[in-house]
Amino acid sequence: MKPVFVSLAAALCLSLSMAAHAKIPAPAATPEQQAKAEEAKAKAAEAAKKEAEQLGKAQDRVTDNYKKGKGKTVAAAPAAAAKK
Repeated sequence: MKPVFVSLAAALCLSLSMAAHAKIPAPAATPEQQAKAEEAKAKAAEAAKKEAEQLGKAQDRVTDNYKKGKGKTVAAAPAAAAKK
């Protein structure tokens, strides 16, 4: 009888602790909050578009620079000259 009582008490404690840690659902967003969220989303999309455009330009510059110097070799500086 005692082991049954102990396991029943443990189960009760476990269920009470789980109920205490349950999350309460977030309240519904107001129209002002929804509008603000949409504005932030649009601003983030515009920033991402601008960053992608800048990245593309930088990649084009690197590609052009690579193509300009493709046939040229750069001589490494001698170790003695580097120490001076």
